[in-house]
Amino acid sequence: MPIASSELILNPDGSLYHLNLKPEDIAHTIITVGDQERVAKVTSYFDEIIFETQKREFKTQTGFYKGKKITVISTGIGIDNIDIVLNELDALVNIDLKTRELKKNHHKLTIVRIGTSGGIQPFVDLDKFVMSEAGVGFDGLLHYYKNDVTNVEATKALCDHLKVSPKKPQPYIVDADQTLIDHFLKESNVVLGYTGTNLGFYGPQGRTLRLQLEDPDFIDQLVSFRYENHSITNLEMETSAIYSLAKLLGHRALSMNAIIANRATGGFSKDPKASVDSLIRFTLDKLSKL
Repeated sequence: MPIASSELILNPDGSLYHLNLKPEDIAHTIITVGDQERVAKVTSYFDEIIFETQKREFKTQTGFYKGKKITVISTGIGIDNIDIVLNELDALVNIDLKTRELKKNHHKLTIVRIGTSGGIQPFVDLDKFVMSEAGVGFDGLLHYYKNDVTNVEATKALCDHLKVSPKKPQPYIVDADQTLIDHFLKESNVVLGYTGTNLGFYGPQGRTLRLQLEDPDFIDQLVSFRYENHSITNLEMETSAIYSLAKLLGHRALSMNAIIANRATGGFSKDPKASVDSLIRFTLDKLSKL
């Protein structure tokens, strides 16, 4: 049965409503970045750019890096935008936009996030790369979808460990795609860890300027959490949503984070732009060999 116009919203030219994209505009290997200005920083290393567009904060460029076709798209900040980007990217490859019906054969995307993040463990050094083994969601997005993608044992361990306000969404943990982890780990010096994702930068990540926190020891609880040999290494605002929706929709995803701040030591990178540029080159090199 065709998907209603109110659910699958298209622009007059047939492109998807928010991303302003048609199926032919994207590759099946996709890099997501938060900052729209970072799109051009990634594609500055491309051999050729064959398509570009922008609508709102969603800027997209598609081209070739060492012969591999890659799309780079900015998501803006936060899990609400990830909900838009992941659903619409999936629609581009798995829904016939003309008939509004699901395609018979499923098409899998490879999605890699290049982002910045703040470490919360003393051993997560500034300017290091954290590869997110799992996304730890404090945002509640996954609870809006029927799902079976959580790491049940790890999630239970976290919920048993935390003592936070019952008014907050129940946390969840979703693992990264193991094939991408294995590929990116080869001959790499990266930090493996669980990445916490929350729906804000200040209070939700334990920062306070003028407002009091509901759970002032929230960060300390995250730092002390252990599940088997895993710990929560860093905090940001997108990873758990990317991992959750990618798994639900049948895609593979990995989040790579340049650590530009460390909450445990109070330090901040002396050259965050260089750190991000190094992560961009690292990620492009890995994807070119995938």
